[in-house]
Amino acid sequence: MSKRDYYEILGVAKGASESELKKAYRKKAMELHPDRNQDNPEAEAQFKEANEAYDVLKDPEKKAAYDNYGHAAFEGGMGGGGGFRGQGDFGSAFSDVFDDLFGDFMGGNRGGGGRRATRGSDLRYNLNVSLEEAFTGKQQTISVNASASCDTCSGTGAANGSEPSGCPTCSGMGKVRAQQGFFTVERTCPTCSGRGEIVTNPCKTCSGTGQTQRERSLSVNIPAGVETGTRIRLANEGEAGTRGGPSGDLYIFINVADHELFEREGSNLFCRVPVSMRTAALGGEIEVPNIDGGKSRVKVPAGAQSGKQMRLKGKGMPALRGHGSGDLYLEIAVETPVNLTAKQKELLKEFDELSVDNNPESSNFFGKVKSFWDGMKG
Repeated sequence: MSKRDYYEILGVAKGASESELKKAYRKKAMELHPDRNQDNPEAEAQFKEANEAYDVLKDPEKKAAYDNYGHAAFEGGMGGGGGFRGQGDFGSAFSDVFDDLFGDFMGGNRGGGGRRATRGSDLRYNLNVSLEEAFTGKQQTISVNASASCDTCSGTGAANGSEPSGCPTCSGMGKVRAQQGFFTVERTCPTCSGRGEIVTNPCKTCSGTGQTQRERSLSVNIPAGVETGTRIRLANEGEAGTRGGPSGDLYIFINVADHELFEREGSNLFCRVPVSMRTAALGGEIEVPNIDGGKSRVKVPAGAQSGKQMRLKGKGMPALRGHGSGDLYLEIAVETPVNLTAKQKELLKEFDELSVDNNPESSNFFGKVKSFWDGMKG
């Protein structure tokens, strides 16, 4: 059976350019790849046939021999094909378009080198806010120093309206291949650092990088209820992309400062309130602060002890995601008076002499202590 014409296999005219041949083979490889045609038993043979055709036509010497002598150029030692026997160099042909076929699925950085747009890096900004600001929320302006596309050269890196030229080392691929035994090793092109292009006339503003550093003012909406570790994302406010790629994102990490009156656990607040010995003993009312700047009157029950907690419902922090607010917990701390006058000391001694059953907790504790000591003696 006679072999089909290579140009016919790829569906191109005889005078097709290198880019037209590659485009045609890419299309055929997509259509005929065995993994995409598992129900077509002929797909593998057709795929190899297309690979064979492209392997010949992409090589200038083989192509010239084929154009002059057809398939006979590679039969009977006529030269030109260098020992080609009709199966083609699959690795060589397919690797030329593999990155184009699957690069987008492998992260977008394969093949084509730097000619592909590259997304800019993300940035982090640490923002400190007070507990009051976390309670109310706020709009704050921040300054961020980040790279941006150079206005002088429109991000090309080339001066005076010129354009970057393809890298001669890697032919614009951004990578070079080297044969090591049975393997072909790819590495980043040392000439263009993987960009696939070089700037012969660099822009003076950005020194050929296509980017400049700028300080930008950004308005940030800090929602009520934020906590330490809350992350706010500002899309496309990070480092500028290269070669038309999108900018990265800016992530703002919130740190809520400690407060001199309140401690926070989630949406609840805790406040330690000192109470005089008289108020704790007799009971009474005290005024306590609220995080919104207001105040609440709270009744202290007679005989209140240190550590007693009282809850003010809904007086805590607002929920960041959801409805309602947490609670404010007040912890009583009975304060022992200091710097007593002679009269105060005299009255306390008199009070102590009259105190028989006024300290049940102390009586209970020291009763247990006495039993413990008696047991040790026994």
